[in-house]
Amino acid sequence: MGKEKSKASSQKVLFASLVGSAIEFYDFFLYGTVAALVFNKLFFPSDDPFVSLLLAYASFGITFFIRPLGGLVFSHMGDKFGRKNTLVISLLLMGVSTVGIGLLPTYSVIGLLAPILLVTLRLVQGIAVGGEWGGAVLLAVENAPKEKRGFYGSFPAMGIPLGMLLGTTAVSLVNLLPEEQFLSWGWRIPFLLSAVLVITGLWIRRGIEETSAFSEEKQKGNVVKVPLFETLRYHWKAVLISLGAKCVEVGPFYLFTTFFISYATDHIGFSRTTALNIITIATIVTTLCIPIMGKLSDKIGRKRVFMLGAAGLALFSFPYYYLLSTKETFMVYAAAIIGLGILWSAIASIIGTMFTEMFSTNVGYTGITLGYQAGSALFGGTAPMIATVLLSTYHNSWITLAIFIAILSIVSFISVTFLRRNHAVNTEIDILLPQEDIVVK
Repeated sequence: MGKEKSKASSQKVLFASLVGSAIEFYDFFLYGTVAALVFNKLFFPSDDPFVSLLLAYASFGITFFIRPLGGLVFSHMGDKFGRKNTLVISLLLMGVSTVGIGLLPTYSVIGLLAPILLVTLRLVQGIAVGGEWGGAVLLAVENAPKEKRGFYGSFPAMGIPLGMLLGTTAVSLVNLLPEEQFLSWGWRIPFLLSAVLVITGLWIRRGIEETSAFSEEKQKGNVVKVPLFETLRYHWKAVLISLGAKCVEVGPFYLFTTFFISYATDHIGFSRTTALNIITIATIVTTLCIPIMGKLSDKIGRKRVFMLGAAGLALFSFPYYYLLSTKETFMVYAAAIIGLGILWSAIASIIGTMFTEMFSTNVGYTGITLGYQAGSALFGGTAPMIATVLLSTYHNSWITLAIFIAILSIVSFISVTFLRRNHAVNTEIDILLPQEDIVVK
């Protein structure tokens, strides 16, 4: 009976981490999907389409710089008071801000106040998602058997493409409306639907228990007063490694998704529907591949899977944009499926588990959040803007975009080489240099 109850509890936790993560990233990515289609026209109007698009991407990217702040606030709460309640608050905050965006008047109605309110609500989204990822990963990994950490940790990672899939599907459906109706009210529907998803997610998350690992630390009296200071003092090298590793996870993702939509419509000549369909299919492949990659990491090691993915993305960056340059639908589908669906999934599936195993439980939330959210700010939110500027500066040359992805991939590859040894089944964490920088679990 005890084993059956434990198994049922673990399955419930996995489901909660997946659903909550998917809902939060649905809200977060929905903005990026709509930014290049709607916000550049309705909230950032300009005589120059390039300026409007750049402003829309800037409003998308600015959130990434607030994510570390949200991460610090929520991770402090998570390491002090527990993972469960912290995740409930972050989900509620995300839902309120997303619904608020769906209700906003446009620039033509309230003028400059429209983009100001839009950016404000976007910043609230950033604060919320800053606390989501780390908590969702810990919720899964801290309840996992040691030999299944990679597989368990892949579930919140699945929430990222699943959230993107929900977002692009929702936008694709309302995009079937006539142009005038889509720009008038159709784009608001996916944002307003977030209310239903958030209520469902809150109900699920409130029904789970606190993680066993955190509960044990609390009983032992190992909860620290200021997790941030403890992390920077004893785990600063792990933070730097996780920051470098984040490059290949976040930069290429936004180039393969958010930036791809405008690139496909403006430079390849595809319709919005075709561009969204390509992202949708590639994202389905990603969602299916992530748990497979997570399970693989339990067999051959997190470090090995990560480095194979990073090397693959570096090598595929040029073929990816070459296939896009052919402007043939089949080739573009193939590029998206290989790049986003297969190679990127090797990174996303295990980066959370890999980060978790670098830090002791009493600063786990803070530790994995620092590198992850700082990396998101530096390499994620800026990626679509940098790519837009590169295209404009170098006369629409796709080679510069390929070089950009290759550089991000190489930086991450080098960073992870500083993890001394590989994970294998039933082994403990990767050992950093010097050894006092890690706490073996």
